[in-house]
Amino acid sequence: MKIFHTLAQLPPDFGPVVATIGNFDGVHCGHRWVIDRVNARARSLGLKSLAITFDPHPARVLRPEKPHTLITPLAQKLEQLATTGVDATLVLPFTLDLSHLTAETFAREILRDAVHVREVHEGENFRFGHGAAADIDSLEALGRELGFAVQCYAPQILRREAISSSRIRRLLLAGDVSQARALLGRPFAVQSTPHSGRGYGTRYTVPTINLAPYGELLPANGVYITSLKVGKEEFEAVTNVGNRPTFGADSFTVESHILNFHPLELTAEAPLELAFLHRLREERRFPSPADLLTQIKKDVGKAQRFFSLRGTDLNRS
Repeated sequence: MKIFHTLAQLPPDFGPVVATIGNFDGVHCGHRWVIDRVNARARSLGLKSLAITFDPHPARVLRPEKPHTLITPLAQKLEQLATTGVDATLVLPFTLDLSHLTAETFAREILRDAVHVREVHEGENFRFGHGAAADIDSLEALGRELGFAVQCYAPQILRREAISSSRIRRLLLAGDVSQARALLGRPFAVQSTPHSGRGYGTRYTVPTINLAPYGELLPANGVYITSLKVGKEEFEAVTNVGNRPTFGADSFTVESHILNFHPLELTAEAPLELAFLHRLREERRFPSPADLLTQIKKDVGKAQRFFSLRGTDLNRS
């Protein structure tokens, strides 16, 4: 997949293309369903397929006073878009100037003149232009005027509700990583680097790896079965997201207790990817480190069963 970070990076002979536009936060099953159709249509027409997205997320520019954490930060989003088979992604720098473009200007200057779009494929809730004033009907009208076709899709439904980034965000904030996984089509994962902790895990329990402070979306505080990639190696783990109340700690950490640990060289820059597979329980305070260790052994037992059954429901007998 080719990546262009500005319109100026597009080669003079770029296009024509079949395109889809969106924030694509999470690159979930609904996004993939549309991109699959963009790819298929591009192949049938002998064209290239293009995803157009934005960075930073528009909410961070238009509503900076309201924190907006991402399911997939840009680098991770681009990794996931590459797995869809789309030929290229254009990352438009989202600025106040861009937000002030009318729908007509966006369609004419970017879709027609810059990327030479032949078709645009979007969900029926698509909005664009200054103040999100234009909808899919507006896009179809502009397409007729400017010479491109528009294909509109109904939302993809899973368990009687539309698949959406906002729904996935709600599930993660509630700790429901299993349902989030179903909507994403893969486990929710965060990418980070190691961070030195206070040594509680190593002193009192089992080998641990802490994630460096992470500024994007994390699941609700609690204990999770996870998979931790350290470079090219992958470990089974139980991860605590929270404040380690048993030790009276007041700092937020993401601490993974490694199940199949073996010694390895871990630098401060080592790439980590932590995938959340199943929520075990809420985080809670124990009377002593010994009581915590007893609970961790129970958590580890459930995690080992989970991995042995490759994701089968832990509540089954």
